[in-house]
Amino acid sequence: MKINKFLPPLVMWLVFETIAVTLWFSLDNIFYLFNFSYIGTAIAIGLVLYGQKKKYARNIVQFAVGLYMLVYLGFLCRENMQIEGFWYYLFLGVFEAATIHYVIAKIFGPLLFGRGWCGYACWTAMVLDLLPFKSASTPRKPWGIIRYFVFAASLLFVSLLFILQVPNKGEIMWWSFIIGNILYYAVGIALAFKCRDNRAFCKYICPITLFLKPMSYFSLFRIKVDEKKCISCGKCEKLCPMDVEVTSSSRKRKHGTECILCMKCVEECPKNALKL
Repeated sequence: MKINKFLPPLVMWLVFETIAVTLWFSLDNIFYLFNFSYIGTAIAIGLVLYGQKKKYARNIVQFAVGLYMLVYLGFLCRENMQIEGFWYYLFLGVFEAATIHYVIAKIFGPLLFGRGWCGYACWTAMVLDLLPFKSASTPRKPWGIIRYFVFAASLLFVSLLFILQVPNKGEIMWWSFIIGNILYYAVGIALAFKCRDNRAFCKYICPITLFLKPMSYFSLFRIKVDEKKCISCGKCEKLCPMDVEVTSSSRKRKHGTECILCMKCVEECPKNALKL
């Protein structure tokens, strides 16, 4: 029983440690050993704390990882970790920084933990989750198409920098990181109060879901329901911050790929019918 309890954090730590060592040797850069070891250890510690029923376990991970990426990688190392940074390094043909981050965390990572990135590492969500609207109190709005426009706009912005051969691209990307984050926080907080939903930004604006969504269909870590125990009380779905149809089959549930593994449904199920 104790082994099963610590298995998820151990597996998660081993996955990140494998990535850390592989990138360290293949790219001959010890930074990647520190980077992915730190992130993996933070997530594993959070999962252990969650197993001990610590109330703010997930928030601790969010701040440990989110502030590291925002403050250290972003402000101190001047790396644009937003989606613009991914396009920028991709166009440069450089496999490092934001490129590696997106490939591992947001393209192939969801094969393991779906949109767990949004629940445990996003520096935008780490602030939005502190707002008072923990679960949506209004029906989901048909605004999801906005994130496609944001996605396209970021690609067009970086494309034009290269097509027009704009000088000082690195400096422009640095300022786009600063301005982009300010806008994300401002829009995210405003939307949260407008929709009375902390995660409105994630549902309607954030373009990262277009990396996350396809692979999340096949994620190994997911919430499963024991249909024999479930009494269809609907409590889990009312509490879900992402409007996931929790009690349906894990492969067919509505908004299933948007599960951020926050575990609220598991915690509140009166019959212990849900598990990771």
